[in-house]
Amino acid sequence: MSSNSADRKWVWIGGIVIAVALLILPFLFKNYRVFQFNLVLVYAVAILGLNILTGFNGQFSLGHGAFYAFGAYTAAILMSLYHVPYWATLPAAFVLCFVFGFLVGFPALRLAGHFLALATFALALAVPQLLKYKKIEGLTGGVQGIVLSKPEPPFSFTLFDQPLSPDRWLYFFTLFVTALMFLFAWNLLRGRVGRALVAIRDHPIAATAMGINLPVFKSLTFGTSAGFTGLAGALGAIVVAFVSPDSFTVQLSIFLLVGVVVGGLASIPGAIFGGIFIQYVPNIADSLSKSAPAAIYGVLLIALMYLLPTGVMGGLHRLWAKLRAKPAA
Repeated sequence: MSSNSADRKWVWIGGIVIAVALLILPFLFKNYRVFQFNLVLVYAVAILGLNILTGFNGQFSLGHGAFYAFGAYTAAILMSLYHVPYWATLPAAFVLCFVFGFLVGFPALRLAGHFLALATFALALAVPQLLKYKKIEGLTGGVQGIVLSKPEPPFSFTLFDQPLSPDRWLYFFTLFVTALMFLFAWNLLRGRVGRALVAIRDHPIAATAMGINLPVFKSLTFGTSAGFTGLAGALGAIVVAFVSPDSFTVQLSIFLLVGVVVGGLASIPGAIFGGIFIQYVPNIADSLSKSAPAAIYGVLLIALMYLLPTGVMGGLHRLWAKLRAKPAA
């Protein structure tokens, strides 16, 4: 058996084991832990969207928390005021944030690097205040936000003496949507579009000479990235069953960027590790020090970057290369 055949065999075996584990996982834990798993998946989709922009296309954004907020409020408003089914709010959030991201990205074409980061940072600062604007309180709920109801499971099911609760049902729904978005991103980035984005990131002048339309590709990338993040925001609103302006501060945008770096730039699976990091590490830091959790968080982040400078996926790739390397004769 060739090395490639053996690798494919182990990939299939590993994939089946992971799939089975993911399907039984929510029945092994209480509802609160399942709720946290849901947030990991939500953050993974948002981080994947930001990674498409930053990791694959080289555009830095510190404002993706704004797109997350717009997606969340799109879902909340449609569900609370117009009684739209929760699953139907996701494509609406994606389309709305795609259009908004495209419109933001087009004038941002003249900006690059830290200038673009500062412009999007201003967007992240402004959005929470705009959501509190009194003239739109009828839609947004103002500072009080909008309270939602978690969707009930469409059928009853019990495994390991654990019933299919709303949180467990949302886990399967969120897992399905996350798998679709990761598959979409994989198909988008592995072909000509992905190569064009990387070419723009690495050699923009050469990319232009090869016939790649930089303004169109950059704007569409910004829109697609915003669409992913907005859909994640809609998912987050459904999972948490509550939205308010103070839930979408600039800190959220920074956490999403941290998740991209921790998981690994230009890595699709790395978004999962980024989601795990931004969901659990702040809780770990808070448990270690009630007086200075931010300091503990900073130390853990610095340690991780020192040990894994290319992110978790970069470390895993190096480990896999060492395991596959044959000893010298």
